[in-house]
Amino acid sequence: MRRTSFADWPCSIARTMDLLGDWWTPLVLREAFYGITRFDVFQQELGIARTTLAERLRRLVDEGLMEKRAYETAPVRHDYVLTEKGRDFFGVLAAMNAWGNRWLSGEEGAPVVFEHDRCGQVAEAAVVCGGCGEPMTAADTRPRQGPGYPERLARRPDVAARFTR
Repeated sequence: MRRTSFADWPCSIARTMDLLGDWWTPLVLREAFYGITRFDVFQQELGIARTTLAERLRRLVDEGLMEKRAYETAPVRHDYVLTEKGRDFFGVLAAMNAWGNRWLSGEEGAPVVFEHDRCGQVAEAAVVCGGCGEPMTAADTRPRQGPGYPERLARRPDVAARFTR
């Protein structure tokens, strides 16, 4: 069964989900943030099938989130290293971790927390406005069509209604 592609949808959330594709991809990226670079270590830590891992790593390399760097020539073996685009995904994982810690942790508490190197404190990701620095919530934030929103869709009354409130 072929899945629907969201790569051309006028929505960055849909496009991101298209890139992620499944639950393994964010977990591969999580392991990369934990410092894993070797195929066999990714496979060992995640318990993922080798063919599935190879496909996820290939996609992450093709999409520019990771790059392959040869560390051995006979046979050729590669490290998988986060690129700037891949490192920029940290905020997404930190937000997912914060949400999971709040809503999915049991009585024993959060399984993973992040310590901020600059201040030494355990920190939770927070979504704040880049303009004023105040927290953003669904109650005080609304979507608007950006400059890349397709004009052919923007003219439709049902679409326009989604962006007016």
